[in-house]
Amino acid sequence: MNGSDGGELGRFAEAAALTWLQQQGLICVTQNFRCKGGEIDLIMSHKNQLVFVEVRLRSASVFGGAAESVTRTKQQRIIHAARQFLVTQPRWQQCACRFDVLAASRTRSRTLEWQWLQNAFITE
Repeated sequence: MNGSDGGELGRFAEAAALTWLQQQGLICVTQNFRCKGGEIDLIMSHKNQLVFVEVRLRSASVFGGAAESVTRTKQQRIIHAARQFLVTQPRWQQCACRFDVLAASRTRSRTLEWQWLQNAFITE
């Protein structure tokens, strides 16, 4: 989870994202998967698919919204980490995979409003 906010707010946003996705019917496989060269915030299972989720939070849109902050470089790091996850977790290797972005923005009442971009990017 990256963006202009970090630390405690970032952990809060990731926990809130996990809860929100579970309410949408997704099942958590793991959180904060890290490997050399990449990281994935949430790995979920959804309708026979493995979903790699990047959680983004921006409290101000001066530099663009949260979803727009997932650059091509960041996408490549997520894809790299997803490949590493699949190498280490053979039970998921035959699953269809997708890459989602769950972007949060803070409302005036300081609650989070979600934008869920399914299939936000693809591997090449």
